[in-house]
Amino acid sequence: MTIKKSIPILVADDDQDDQLMIKEAMQESRLLNELFFVKDGEELMRYLERQGHYNDDKKFPMPGLILLDLNMPRKDGREALQEIKSNPGLRQIPVVILTTSKAEEDIFRSYNLGVNSFVTKPVQFASLVEVMKALGHYWFDIVRLPNKM
Repeated sequence: MTIKKSIPILVADDDQDDQLMIKEAMQESRLLNELFFVKDGEELMRYLERQGHYNDDKKFPMPGLILLDLNMPRKDGREALQEIKSNPGLRQIPVVILTTSKAEEDIFRSYNLGVNSFVTKPVQFASLVEVMKALGHYWFDIVRLPNKM
């Protein structure tokens, strides 16, 4: 049996209730990955580019997975996704859109910008737990991720 190291997850979502639900759903689904939260695309990019207080790699490790909401203030998820996927130092980090949007235009544009998966946030907590279990199983048990990001 191989021992897997925990892969940090960075969640970009401006809604504090959604952040709390994601955190609780992760715990409920028994995913032990360390979670980090940012509230908009500008803060997300500061985190990824190691700017300001995010330059401490021990406190703020590079994520192995980003959960990205599309609708955020200042810089929305679409703009942040475009920046991440056009940056050679960041583009290998898997990005999963986790949003309330079901719009075909958002789905198409996100994949066109290089998103790895597009998931519509469930309304019910139990459904969110199932989504977190599925994401955890897929990204941490099935898929091989680069060792060093």
